[in-house]
Amino acid sequence: MHRRVVIVIFDGFQLLDLAGPADVFATASMLSEGHGYRLEVAAVRAGAVQAQNRVTTVAQTALGEITGPIDTLLVVGGLSAAERPLEQELVEEVARLAPSARRVASVCTGAFILAEAGLLDGRRATTHWLMTDRLGGRYPDVTVDADPIYVKDGHVWTSAGVSAGVDLALALVAEDHGHALARAVACGLVVYLHRPGGQSQFSTQMNALTPRSEPLRELQAFIDAHPTEDLSVPALARHAGMSERHFSRVFTEQTGMSPGRYVERSRADAARRLLEITGHPLDRVARESGLGVPETLYRVFRRHWRISPGDYRRRFQAKES
Repeated sequence: MHRRVVIVIFDGFQLLDLAGPADVFATASMLSEGHGYRLEVAAVRAGAVQAQNRVTTVAQTALGEITGPIDTLLVVGGLSAAERPLEQELVEEVARLAPSARRVASVCTGAFILAEAGLLDGRRATTHWLMTDRLGGRYPDVTVDADPIYVKDGHVWTSAGVSAGVDLALALVAEDHGHALARAVACGLVVYLHRPGGQSQFSTQMNALTPRSEPLRELQAFIDAHPTEDLSVPALARHAGMSERHFSRVFTEQTGMSPGRYVERSRADAARRLLEITGHPLDRVARESGLGVPETLYRVFRRHWRISPGDYRRRFQAKES
């Protein structure tokens, strides 16, 4: 038996949000010998739909023509999905089809369409890290978690930005057919079955602007690669060949954050990676991430990731198992 997956697209959608999950489901079908997925691509109007990158694809079916039952209703994202007003017919059709679906999911800013349809009220959800504040501000009944690659709350799944749709689809395959098939699909597509870490690993450096100055770009790389070095403002200023006052001003101006904040966030990143890939006790994680002692590790980790180091490791290990 093939599970019916309806993927909803719209003008200006993100092509990878469609292509990534579609390839995961198609590969699972090829490897599962008759127990995979049957994909339908739908839009408000059947026919040609232009993606954000101007590549045109074809929606086989108009949303108004679809009836249940549906196994998985998957709504893709795109920049226009985070804007208002959303196309009313699109939102209404998603709201109409959702009750006939065993589960509902979104990729990236597709979460805005689910939220507008009322499908995320009272639920925990995620979206692209650049849009999490906007999602939470616009829909206060949604509990937005900015870090996970994907979130499952009941029968509703949401995922982070763009390529996270692949992670989401692999998790759906694992839920349907077990980890062995999902692992085979991941190997075939040369992707992680469980990507290390959350969205925060991408947002740390992205939250800081890339400096115009080559010496400052090199200094950023030095900070990230040497968390246990002396990364105080005097030491960094000497490294950059500037006075402390001039260095602090230029670094903040060109990166959008102070040297101290960048160093702390970089060390928090280093601690997160150590928690994921080692079994080191917390005192060693604190030392090797440059945070010194467990008390500082705990305080910094809570400030940046909103979870304790121990709880983060347990959650990561549970997801990996």
